[in-house]
Amino acid sequence: MKVVDMLKALSVVVCVAVASSAYAQSSDATATTAPSAKTTKKVNRKLGLDVRRALSKAQGIDVSNIFVRARGGAVVLTGTVPDGAQIPKAEEVAKGVSGVTSVSNKLTLAEPNGGG
Repeated sequence: MKVVDMLKALSVVVCVAVASSAYAQSSDATATTAPSAKTTKKVNRKLGLDVRRALSKAQGIDVSNIFVRARGGAVVLTGTVPDGAQIPKAEEVAKGVSGVTSVSNKLTLAEPNGGG
């Protein structure tokens, strides 16, 4: 009689384990198909910082007035640079950063003496 009770208990444990495993798999599948807004913001922020870091390490680019915005791999560069040669150089550096799919370069040449 003890063997029958043991088999019943074992079958209940197996059923519970299978049910919880199936539930965990289905909830994981939905989580990977739709990233949360918080995760998306975090990824975009990291990409923007990576581009900014690459620009600051590049020789001959003044990043003090360059602003970087990233959204889904697309990067937008805005602001001003003191030398016109820095504009295409900044775009090339940004394109070389891992995760960047496109670059919109809206950099302009700074007016001498602050423009005023």
